[in-house]
Amino acid sequence: MFGLVDCNNFFVSCERVFNPSLNGKPVVVLSNNDGCIISRSQEAKDLGIPMGEPVFKIREQIKAGRIHVFSSNYALYGDMSARVMSVLASLAPEIEVYSIDEAFLHLEGIPDLAEYGKTIVRTVTKNTGIPVSLGMASTKTLAKLAGHFAKKYPGYERSCLIETDEKRIKALQLTPVGEIWGIGRKHKKMLEYHSVNTAFDLTQKSRSWVRKNMTVVGERTWQELQGIPTISDEHDEEKKQICTSRSFGEPVRDFTTLMEAIANFAASCSRKLRKQKSYARMVMVFISTGGYRTEQMQYYQNQLVNLSFPANDTSEIISCCRQALEKIYKEGYSYKRAGVIVSGFIPETALERDLFDTKDREKQRRLSKVLDEITKKNGTEIIKVAAQGDAHAWASKREFVSRRFTTNLNDIITVKC
Repeated sequence: MFGLVDCNNFFVSCERVFNPSLNGKPVVVLSNNDGCIISRSQEAKDLGIPMGEPVFKIREQIKAGRIHVFSSNYALYGDMSARVMSVLASLAPEIEVYSIDEAFLHLEGIPDLAEYGKTIVRTVTKNTGIPVSLGMASTKTLAKLAGHFAKKYPGYERSCLIETDEKRIKALQLTPVGEIWGIGRKHKKMLEYHSVNTAFDLTQKSRSWVRKNMTVVGERTWQELQGIPTISDEHDEEKKQICTSRSFGEPVRDFTTLMEAIANFAASCSRKLRKQKSYARMVMVFISTGGYRTEQMQYYQNQLVNLSFPANDTSEIISCCRQALEKIYKEGYSYKRAGVIVSGFIPETALERDLFDTKDREKQRRLSKVLDEITKKNGTEIIKVAAQGDAHAWASKREFVSRRFTTNLNDIITVKC
């Protein structure tokens, strides 16, 4: 059996933990650069505000105080996610973190799943302040489906268990085909054309028909809906690349500022490489203008650098990024987005010493380890390579950002008695 724990309206819930006055009020959280809505409270949904709505369309409601709005605060959300996952790890035999607000639980051998599910929901909500829902079933796809029912119907008390074939069929009949995990817009349109309107309708198609029209991925979904587990753990799938990119709050028009942004993205990629104990053989830098303002000159370019020796050292990767940026940068453009991609991974255990490598890799490794320990305790801004700069003129627009209550002593919550 699998369980899927899903944090309800996660970003909004994080804001409410430290500001209870927001409970019961319409709240939305915005994407990078405060562009559009990426999280909504139920009250905001009831006002008819759709996911992805551009913020300018609700500007008047914000000014009138009818909607409370926040910029994305990923330092806060990431820490609250870690707290939720920590509680789950103490309650479940095995946990598989799927995203910042979702985790699969492996529930084999637990006798009373119905009561266990309610305990999970109560404990996580009490210990973290984040309301969660739990769906339990024999496959991950069915667990996702059960989670929808746990959220939608109050009678489940946020914990839904599909343990019989009768319940499975009933759930399939009530689920529109477009709400099945893994069914994209293209397949939804095709399925509805063939009168497949519900998850149950899909299970009535033959396996060969599904494979022919939806490839092997669709076939796996079809099996999962039948109650046959086919989806492996996410952490078994090896990452092919790591990308760090961002849209800038204001256009960047000079090389120095653009290089500072690239250096910070490179530093982030380097930390992620070291965290997963791997080295990269290739580094790519890309830059682009806005693309939407047709009256301005548009430009997009990327440059790939093949490393002589695999690397995960911050300074070394930043140096490669500078070489790449120097080749593609052009004056006269207003750059709106940039990013760094590292790929061609080699595990730390498979790295071999090269006689032609002039760098002291052991010294480099020890230095990186110390720096990672410092930044883990004090934040990534506490110590940096000089190329990363300090002004952050390229930073994303965050007009409504809340404080970092759990990760910065200067932002710690104050209580008035």
